[in-house]
Amino acid sequence: MTTSFAWFVRGNFLASFYVQPMGFVLAVMAAMTFWAALYVAITGKPAYLLLSFVPRRYTLLPLLLFGAAAWGWKIFIHLHGIDGWNGWRR
Repeated sequence: MTTSFAWFVRGNFLASFYVQPMGFVLAVMAAMTFWAALYVAITGKPAYLLLSFVPRRYTLLPLLLFGAAAWGWKIFIHLHGIDGWNGWRR
């Protein structure tokens, strides 16, 4: 996941998604959290108003399933020796 975050902050979103898809999703969520926190800090509005836009009922299970699939992808690319961003060109 740390490699995925490192690629994400450098702007290489494809590499971030390739090395760990769930890491990419978490990096996107962290970036969204930063901007939401900045909005709350500037406006002084409570954070729960922003959270009311997130449909929790429909996000938890898909995120859990995507996380399991992402680790399956990571295991697959590791077992085939294509893990790491440069490994896909072999």
